[in-house]
Amino acid sequence: MNPKIAELRKKAMALPLLPGVYIMRDSGGEIIYIGKAKALKNRVSQYFGSQNNHPEKVRRMVDNVEDFEYIITDSEFEALILECSLIKQHTPKYNILLKDDKGYSYIRVGQGDWGKISYVLQKADDGARYIGPYKSSFYVKTAVEEANKIFMLPTCGRKFPQDFGKGRPCLNYHIRQCMAPCTGRVKKSDYAEALSQALDFLKGGSSNSVKLLTEQMEQAAENLEFERAARLRDRIAAVKKMGEKQKVVANKVLDEDVIAGFSDGGKTCFQVFRFEGGRLFDRESFIFDSGEEENELEEFLLRYYTLRRDIPKNIALDRGFGGIEDISRWLGEKRGGKVSVTVPQRGEQAQLVSMCRSNAAEALAQQRGATVREYSVLEELKQLLGLNKLPEYIESYDISNLAGTENVAGMIVYKNGKPYKSAYKKFRIKGFEGQDDYASMAEVLQRRFEEYYKAENSEEGFGRLPDLILLDGGRGQVAAVKAVLDKMGVSVPLFGMVKDDRHRTRAVTGEGGEIAISSRRQVFTFLSKMQDEVHRFAIGYHHARRKSSTFKSSLTSIDGVGQVRAKALLKYFRTIDNISKADLSELEQAPKMTKDSALAVYRYFHAGEK
Repeated sequence: MNPKIAELRKKAMALPLLPGVYIMRDSGGEIIYIGKAKALKNRVSQYFGSQNNHPEKVRRMVDNVEDFEYIITDSEFEALILECSLIKQHTPKYNILLKDDKGYSYIRVGQGDWGKISYVLQKADDGARYIGPYKSSFYVKTAVEEANKIFMLPTCGRKFPQDFGKGRPCLNYHIRQCMAPCTGRVKKSDYAEALSQALDFLKGGSSNSVKLLTEQMEQAAENLEFERAARLRDRIAAVKKMGEKQKVVANKVLDEDVIAGFSDGGKTCFQVFRFEGGRLFDRESFIFDSGEEENELEEFLLRYYTLRRDIPKNIALDRGFGGIEDISRWLGEKRGGKVSVTVPQRGEQAQLVSMCRSNAAEALAQQRGATVREYSVLEELKQLLGLNKLPEYIESYDISNLAGTENVAGMIVYKNGKPYKSAYKKFRIKGFEGQDDYASMAEVLQRRFEEYYKAENSEEGFGRLPDLILLDGGRGQVAAVKAVLDKMGVSVPLFGMVKDDRHRTRAVTGEGGEIAISSRRQVFTFLSKMQDEVHRFAIGYHHARRKSSTFKSSLTSIDGVGQVRAKALLKYFRTIDNISKADLSELEQAPKMTKDSALAVYRYFHAGEK
């Protein structure tokens, strides 16, 4: 923790309750963060209060603050303009910094009679023809993919005519997305016609392409070229079908940007859908360390539109924030006209915002090695339990015993919504004899976090702090473990999973009481599977311990074989069956065995033999 926290808080408490900009500096005098505030005292003092409520990015920033300065402004809007200007000038490391690295894209047409269409980011001196430049790489990529599918042009790595007849056609031919010139049976004139029509489609758009193709189809029919006319008819249908797909996505969409974000507590992804002429023409994705949720979207908008010259008339967001009017005014001044910034609640606009948010979640899930379905259930669990961050790393515990004998516990881990079996752990209760689930659970969690403090910050095994702890049990188990966590200074959300009379998960319980789970919610299925898994793991360990104990007790009934020899025999031969089948010489060679004890074991298992 920053040793100057108290001094910095005292200085912050002396700030005026006026709008302005604050500037954080590190020990070297470098600016590491710039922010704005409606009331400087209230905003800045929050940084130097309790660190438990701050996300990791903010805690790291505060740990590096040596001093801060501030500039008072006449209004919050002036503070916003000044903040934006200073961030652009100094690029502090803890602000959201986006790079304007969107270069131009081109449509590349390979040379020769069998040229292919592709999209590239740079022109090369390779004899190919290039169409462009285009600002949106998303638009070029999508358009080229559409053209190749509609006109059945090859996208593989084969070269023509060199590779004619050298291999069977690929899957694209069988699903009617490639005419397969690799077979050597496609006429050069037919390929040239398809290539020309694909380029007309890319240059003129779908409506112009349909008009040209219709004229060519009618001319072919008049010339009795019925096969060519049928081929053109199919291409017209494919172009129209592709156009209909776009209409489904953007039927009445304004020329606008749609922006939505998704955060897992550690990382945040903002997705931007850009619409023009009722069509999605660009899509961008930005992932960065999560900051303070209440102003993260506002900061993103400032950084994003600082880099953009073309400001749309309409911007749809997935959430509101306090400074939305100032942002709208600032964007209007940049655009030279009114900019409407809204948070749609219903209709097609709300559906687009939801789709944009789902894509943000998908992008973040892919980076984390999960799926959007797994992330969505974690988001639901976060909302249900009122957590501050997405529970990416969950530990769950269960106790298993039989009338107090072979008292054990199992710990399972779910990482990114999936079982993380390499992190599973087994515990044998050592602190007492008999049955006491509360004391057993308390002992297990104490031992677990003793290991955490030994290996803190290793980010592996016990060295990683979980985002959530779930106990198989009710308020008694939660209370017993909470006392342990408080005593050890561990701050991790803690809940119990409560079962009904049919042994099904019906609720989670915490300090505030029970939270019912509807069976229609996907989190119900998630928690039920987790509770079943931790129960299976714990009881499996218990059965293994009992089986081993039973085997040992059967061996110790033999004269000359005590606990030490029984354990050594089982370790050497692995199973009782192997011991029973061993001959006398093998038993004599086993660790801890003497000739007399080996003979006693042999006679025990071969007593009925002659």
